[in-house]
Amino acid sequence: MSGPSDDGASDDRRGDSPEGLHRPRAAEGGEPRCGLVAVVGAPNAGKSTLVNALAGTKVTIVSPKPQTTRFRIRAVVMHGTSQIVLVDTPGIFAPRRRLDRAMVNAAWGGAQDADLTLLLVDARAGLKDDVRAIVEGLAKSKRPLMLALTKADLIPRERLLPLAKELNDLLPFRETFMISALKGDGLDRLLDALAAAMPAGPYLFPEDDLSDLPQRMLAAEIVREQVLRQTHEEVPHHATVETEQWEERKDGSARIDVTIYVSRASQKAILIGDKGARIREIGQRARAELEKLLERRIHLFLNVKERAGWDEERGRLRALGLDDPG
Repeated sequence: MSGPSDDGASDDRRGDSPEGLHRPRAAEGGEPRCGLVAVVGAPNAGKSTLVNALAGTKVTIVSPKPQTTRFRIRAVVMHGTSQIVLVDTPGIFAPRRRLDRAMVNAAWGGAQDADLTLLLVDARAGLKDDVRAIVEGLAKSKRPLMLALTKADLIPRERLLPLAKELNDLLPFRETFMISALKGDGLDRLLDALAAAMPAGPYLFPEDDLSDLPQRMLAAEIVREQVLRQTHEEVPHHATVETEQWEERKDGSARIDVTIYVSRASQKAILIGDKGARIREIGQRARAELEKLLERRIHLFLNVKERAGWDEERGRLRALGLDDPG
C-alpha cells in the first residue's frame, strides 16, 4: 500500500479534463469544422504515443507492452478553426478472452463511428499478417481513410516508399504520411491534413477540453500504466485497475483508493513484491504522475486482490467502459 503524498500544487482544473490546463482559443475567422478521427492499428503501432503527441499533452497511457489501451479514449485537438477529436482505440489482434473480444470490438466500433480513419503501421514491422487483416477489414468501410507509417525515423527512407506503395496497392488511402511521434517528424503535415478533412459543423467539446476521460478512470489508468511498466511475464495482461473511492479534501487535495485485480495468487505476490517494495514503487510513481496531471496533492492508496476470471466478467468489462461482446 502506498502512503499519502506530502507535496502538491494548486487545483486549477476545468471539468473532467485530466490535465487542468487551458488551451488557447481557436483561430478567429473561418467556419468551424469538427469531426472524429479513429486511430487504429495493430498492438504497439504507436497509437497512444501519436495521440499524446498531437494533443500536446498526456491523455492516454503508454507502455512498451502490446495491448496497453483497453478502451476508446477521445482526445480533443484544436488546429486553426478545426476541432479534431482523436479516438485512441485498442490494438486490433486475434482475440481469445471476453476482454480481448470487447477490446477488438471497441476498436472496430471506433472506426465505424468516426468521420475518418487513420491507420497506423509500424514501419519497422512492415506489412505483417495482422496488418493485412486490418486492411481487409477497413476495405469494407465507406469512411475516408488515411495511412501513417510510424517510427519512420528508425528505418531508411528507401524502405518506407515500397511499404507505402504496397499498402496503397491493397487499399487506396486518401493520403499517406511518414511520421515519428516521439521526434515530432511529419506531425505538422498530418495535423494540417486532418484539420482540412474535418466536416463543417459545430465543436463537440469546449475548446479548452483535452479529453473525455473521467478523473476516476484517469487515476485507474495511471496506476495500470505503472503495473505495465514495472511488472513482466503474465502480470500486465492479467491485471485490471479500478478506482474504488475518490474523496475531495478541504485543503484541495484528494484521497484516491484504487484496487488492482489479478487472476492468480502468484500474480498478486509479484505485484506486492518483497516486503511490499514493488507496490510501494507503483504507488509512488503513479501518485507523482497524477499530481503532475491534476496539479494538486494526491493521497493514493493501493490494494491488490485476487479475482480469478475477472477478464470474463461482464461487470468488469463495463467498469472498463467496454461493451460485452457476448
